[in-house]
Amino acid sequence: MSSLSLPFYQKHHRHYDRDYRNTQLSSTMQEYRQEEKRSTATHSHRVRSKFSDEMLETSSGSPQMKRAKQDYYSKGKENEAVDYIVPVFRGCHEHFSGITSSKDERTKQSKSSHFAGESHSALSNTIEEHHIEKSAMHKSRKVAIRESAERISLNKEIYDTQDFHKRLREDSLLRLPEFIIKPRSHTVWEKQNVKLHCTVSGWPVPRVTWYKNNVSINVHTDPGKYIIDSKYGVHSLEINNCDFDDTAQYRASAMNAKGELSTFASVVVKRFKAEHGDLSFHPGRIAPPSYDYFPGDPHMKFEVHFVDKFNVSFGKEGDTLSLGCTVIVHPNLKRFQPEIQWWRNGIQLQPSKWVEMHWSGETATLTFTHLNKEDEGLYTIRVLTKSGYEVHSAYVFVRDADAEVAGAPGAPLDVYCLDANKDYVIVTWKQPAVDGGSSILGYFVDRCEVGTNHWVQCNDTPVKFARFPVTGLIEGRSYIFRVRAVNNVGISRPSRVSEPVAALDPADKARLKGIPLAPWTGQIIVTEEEPAVKCCCPTYMPTEGVVPGQPTELAVTEATRNYVVLSWKPPGQRGHEGIMYYVEKCVAGTEDWQRVNPEIPVKSPRFALFDLAEGKSYRFRVRSANSAGISEPSEPTEFTEVTDKLDVPKAPSHVVPSRNTDTSMVVTWEESKDAKELVGYYIEASISGSGKWEPCNNKPVKGKRFICHGLQTGQLYKFRVRAVNAAGLSQFSHESEALEVKAALGGGVPHGVFPEQNAAPPPPYGITVLESVRDSMVLGWKQPKFQGGADITGYFVDYREIIDGIPGKWKEANIKAITERAYRIHDLKENMVYQFQVRAINMAGVGLPSLPSEKFTCEEWTIAVPGPPHDVVYTEVRKNSLVLLWKAPIYSGRSEVTGYYADIREADADDEKWRSVNEKEISKRYIKVQGLKEGVKYVFRVRAVNRAGVGKPSDLTEPVTAETPPGTKEIAVNVDDDGVISLTFECADMAEGSKFIWSKNYEDLIDSSRVTMETKGGKTKIIFNDPGKDDLGIYSCVVTETDGVSSSYAIDEAELLRLLELSHEHKFPVVPLKSELAVELLEKGQVRFWLEAERLSPNGQCKFVFNDKEIKNDEKYKIKVDHKTGLVEMIMDKLEDINEGTYTVQLQDGKASNQSSLVLIGDVFKNLQKEAEFQRGEWLRKQGPHFVEYLKWEVNNDCSVLLKCKVANIKKETSIIWYKDDREIMFDEKHDFKDGVCTLLVQQFSKKDAGVYEIVLKDDRGRDSSTLRLLEKAFGDVISEVCRAAAQTATDLKVQSTEHGIRIYSFVTYYLDDLKIIWYHKDTKLASTDRVKSGVTGEQLWLQINEPTEKDKGQYTLELFDGKAGHKKSVELSGTVFDEAFAEFQRLKQAAIAEKNRARVIGGLPDVVTIQEGKSLNLTCNVWGEPVPTVSWLKNDRELLGDAHLILKFDSGKFASFTITDVRTTDSGKYSILVKNKYGTETGDFTLMISKSCGELCVAMYVADAAGNVQETLTKDTSKTTGRKTVIHTGGDLKKPIVEELIATEETPDQTLIPESPEDIVTNATTNKETVHAVNISEKNELPLQSCTEVQEISDSDTFQNPND
Repeated sequence: MSSLSLPFYQKHHRHYDRDYRNTQLSSTMQEYRQEEKRSTATHSHRVRSKFSDEMLETSSGSPQMKRAKQDYYSKGKENEAVDYIVPVFRGCHEHFSGITSSKDERTKQSKSSHFAGESHSALSNTIEEHHIEKSAMHKSRKVAIRESAERISLNKEIYDTQDFHKRLREDSLLRLPEFIIKPRSHTVWEKQNVKLHCTVSGWPVPRVTWYKNNVSINVHTDPGKYIIDSKYGVHSLEINNCDFDDTAQYRASAMNAKGELSTFASVVVKRFKAEHGDLSFHPGRIAPPSYDYFPGDPHMKFEVHFVDKFNVSFGKEGDTLSLGCTVIVHPNLKRFQPEIQWWRNGIQLQPSKWVEMHWSGETATLTFTHLNKEDEGLYTIRVLTKSGYEVHSAYVFVRDADAEVAGAPGAPLDVYCLDANKDYVIVTWKQPAVDGGSSILGYFVDRCEVGTNHWVQCNDTPVKFARFPVTGLIEGRSYIFRVRAVNNVGISRPSRVSEPVAALDPADKARLKGIPLAPWTGQIIVTEEEPAVKCCCPTYMPTEGVVPGQPTELAVTEATRNYVVLSWKPPGQRGHEGIMYYVEKCVAGTEDWQRVNPEIPVKSPRFALFDLAEGKSYRFRVRSANSAGISEPSEPTEFTEVTDKLDVPKAPSHVVPSRNTDTSMVVTWEESKDAKELVGYYIEASISGSGKWEPCNNKPVKGKRFICHGLQTGQLYKFRVRAVNAAGLSQFSHESEALEVKAALGGGVPHGVFPEQNAAPPPPYGITVLESVRDSMVLGWKQPKFQGGADITGYFVDYREIIDGIPGKWKEANIKAITERAYRIHDLKENMVYQFQVRAINMAGVGLPSLPSEKFTCEEWTIAVPGPPHDVVYTEVRKNSLVLLWKAPIYSGRSEVTGYYADIREADADDEKWRSVNEKEISKRYIKVQGLKEGVKYVFRVRAVNRAGVGKPSDLTEPVTAETPPGTKEIAVNVDDDGVISLTFECADMAEGSKFIWSKNYEDLIDSSRVTMETKGGKTKIIFNDPGKDDLGIYSCVVTETDGVSSSYAIDEAELLRLLELSHEHKFPVVPLKSELAVELLEKGQVRFWLEAERLSPNGQCKFVFNDKEIKNDEKYKIKVDHKTGLVEMIMDKLEDINEGTYTVQLQDGKASNQSSLVLIGDVFKNLQKEAEFQRGEWLRKQGPHFVEYLKWEVNNDCSVLLKCKVANIKKETSIIWYKDDREIMFDEKHDFKDGVCTLLVQQFSKKDAGVYEIVLKDDRGRDSSTLRLLEKAFGDVISEVCRAAAQTATDLKVQSTEHGIRIYSFVTYYLDDLKIIWYHKDTKLASTDRVKSGVTGEQLWLQINEPTEKDKGQYTLELFDGKAGHKKSVELSGTVFDEAFAEFQRLKQAAIAEKNRARVIGGLPDVVTIQEGKSLNLTCNVWGEPVPTVSWLKNDRELLGDAHLILKFDSGKFASFTITDVRTTDSGKYSILVKNKYGTETGDFTLMISKSCGELCVAMYVADAAGNVQETLTKDTSKTTGRKTVIHTGGDLKKPIVEELIATEETPDQTLIPESPEDIVTNATTNKETVHAVNISEKNELPLQSCTEVQEISDSDTFQNPND
């Protein structure tokens, strides 16, 4: 595999073995197994020893072992003893995997599970003793004893001094009990004694009580077993002759008047398995605890040393990996070999198919045959001897195997089974750290029956919850499970299979647990019990079946959106048969119970329900069943909503990396808040700027700290963390700051050492010289980044001389620990070169020394300027500011320090980028730096100033990022109801042991009499006892054991004045008023006095006082107080003269009081009284019909004037009358009071409409009127508004051509003479001339330009002046507009000439001519045209020629005559005259009808067509006058002939207008819009003469009327 496919933490790691998968390892391990089997068969100790020696030689010479030494056992800082923690106590936790284990294996497992390691404090002492003994090997015994005595004497003196100072304060301050030394846990053999010690402080002196498993120990119940002692402040519990029952958790409880505190320790008693008579001890086992078997001195100690230790290792799933180291035990007694134990994450390992262990007598190895992510963790080898044990630990990282599909997620891990029953088991797992680049959609669970290779998928759709109930198992069979993850790309590799689990009832499993079993075959055969035992007795009768009872304790044990798990207890009454169960469900809001499993009953008292509706709530119940029947249902459960009860945890916060080694970093974070069932955390790292994130761990880790290995030295890394529980993975935390990978001062922190545990602090760093004189020097340094789990209580300084470059021995500069980070070392030699180192101390002990400082020469400083300030720190970091603190320089120069300069630059900038924060020097030793850029890193330094100048700058601060930490809170000022001023600060992120530290001007509060401090939980405050000018300053609060939580609040003179005023208001409160006392008039003329307070309690009281006399609530004065709204009012019915004076309202509410007054005298009172009378009159008016809004006018868009008013209190009987100038305006319709509005519309408003308008309302309740005077100015306003509205309706100017010229015009909706019209041409006002005229025609405003010329081109503007303003409309008459208009004018002019001179028939021809046969007809018409037109006559569109019968004449060019001498019926038809000249043609038509006489009474007339066909029959009454014509109508409908007007043109008439038949002649006999009546007679019914029913007379004059008239 190429290095490109390796993760970032393997490519460049020096310990990574790229060849460890060599097949040589497999062959070596196989050879070892074969040899071990042969040696076991012979049971020969000699053969085993020989074989061990051979294997040692083989292992030493094999390539694999060489490779292991180079890659796994290389030395480093982490080779030192690791503070590995074994759980202090565990109960007997048995892992039962079916019934696969033999009795011996179960016994071995049971005994090994009783073992637990000692606590951290015991291990630390062992490590310290080991180092002391190791160093003592190179010294003489006398020197070692002397140094040891000196150390003991020094420690005793330190302890006595501290104890003395504590006792000085005991009389004045009570203290809670505190364990100075806690009892440590012990692991002992049976028959041994064990003693637990502790030391307690506190005042009064605490009383200590010992408990075993929370039960008080009574020494009298078992005399001699326990010895409890308390001497010289040391309390002890001694347990004699320990046996297995003494394995327990022991508690020491200290109690005094201030409270109680407890500490715990565990005792584990081990039992040796071999018989006492068996002296053949095997290699790898420790000898029995009996001292008779150990030769020599019974106090002999065995020393254990690790050589070629294994280091941090990296592997990949599926690979083979070995851990090993050489163990040297001194003295080396082959008969007494140590016991080798391997532990992972606090759990002891046993050989299995996954791990193999080997001990050759010198070399111990742990081999992983097939790596899985479950194998990742902290591995510890523990070597046990009589003297105790030694350990070595290192971490093993296992990354995911390459995915089968690129982009698929990593495999899940830690698959195991819970709650197994007959047909049901819950499978759980942990989510992988790698999702392949896309979110994991869910997981598939597979099962396989033991003994087969057939895997079955248990769920059809992926489940997101990392827990799944598998049902449908076959009772008695064993199964294994695996899980696969799914994302959008594909499916992961399967996880490692779970341990086998048997589908058995838990009771059966417990019963089978103690029975010796045959070798496991993979299947359990279960035989059912017979229903009854047969008996030979003749009286035997079979037992009848028993119906089982109800299941009990039904509960919902788990609920997710995918399933719900139920559990219950079987019924007590069940008979001899096995029972099964039916589960029923009921949806919330109904009582309908449905059986979930009607066909397949449940065998085990567990059941998982799927396919429930998400978001709905259900109840459940269970019934038992057997062959005898079904039981009553159990008690139903409470309603359970189908949703995920477990939420995904919140993201962790405050991820902080810190340096460790050249290839590792320590990452700490704050745990997810309110996380439930947290599994652990995944950490990812990324090289800054790469954008690629890689997992640092592939197995979730618990806690708040992790060491990330395999990093590239010198690279900048960022880190992020996410939390994991069964519901899923949280969002990633915010990215940490980028930090360069390099070794930390002091060598880093070993894996397994946690800051929150009690460990000695790491070394300080940054040692510098603050002052130097001839015989002393002052040093300064920076505190360690980690405190080791307890507060640092002081420092020790060592120094050594450097002579000719050769360092001497270290000497102690101070015997007692110093608390300050600056110390003067005396008795130095002038001009001597020195080096220094510093060690920190806390309750756990003295830490490692710092790296030696630079070389400094002890010489007198003679410079004039001051030395560097020291202890520069920052606090109150926000996104745009922080506060910088420092201490004064030790060396002030030749004059006193007068001030300071603070400098700033970005962390990555050059030294030239330094700039001063303050332009002028400041005398204070703090400064608030503002104007920072959010997210930018900065460093700071400080320089001191005296008269000689600016001194040397201080050391740089650590880089700090300008950002406000999440959840940051500021100090708040508060003034309580008693006027007490206080500052309050709250912190939600306090750790155990955190404290609030208050300061003023960033110095300790010296005068504590001025303030009182109170702290409760995560909240603290300081109370100002007597606020004054002495309290001015900046108050700050810092929370220890946090990530720089701090805040400050400045109280200057203005703020103090504000707080004092507020305090005074609270001490002497007033009732706050929203409004002062005021007066207003009500509708009936009543007078209302009122004021409104901001708040009034129910006990608040109010008094009204008038002229120093209290007003009582009576008929005249109605007083009302609303405590909820704070409204106080008094109402008077009538304001009289005697009510003139001063009114006052007095309020009293508890301690608060207030009053408000109102003076009503003089004109103020009289005006109010007058207004009240008016209001009363108005109220009376409004009792009848009245006007809400009086008469007013408005102009509509159509320029009409609308008079309107609004009325109220109207009923049907109410009448309305309009008047103008006292004359009633009459209306046809009664007025409609819709919407209470009365209107009068005046169209085309003009001067005649001026006058006085009045409207009157009246009914039986009263009368009201409203008048509007439209005269003079008011009328002018209306006219002006009408003109304005008319002007606004003017359309845009348009251009029109006429036969006379060009006309420009615009239309208005309404024109009146008051609207002045002005025309402009090119901004020049036009005057009226013969050629250019303007005028108004209707609503058209026009300008006529006759005979236009080129001079008439340009812009024309129409201005309409409404009396107040002008409204203009313009048009451009030039260019194309003018040319087109001029051309149209020329065309119309010619057309007018042609129209004037064209030929035309002026008049004289009738439309219809009716004449009796035999008579003569003479018609004459007038003809006009210039030149004289030609005349021709037509009959039925055929030209006629004159003859004797038809005479045609045209006289004088004007008169055309038409004469028929003897009219015959054949002359009937349509006749036309055609006149024509060069300008046009016109025709005139008439119809000739011939009639005959009908006897004596009537003369028959016929209307016939040109062919002689009769169309209608008319009769003429001979009794009537000759000049009259009678038209007889039939009884049918009479139709009026259609008369059409034919307009003559110079073109030939349309052929469609010429009648084609006689019917057309009758129907279309029209001309000049005259109508001739005819009779419509049915063709089938001839109308006889005597049947005439209606006679219509038509005069002859009407018949022959001139068409032109």
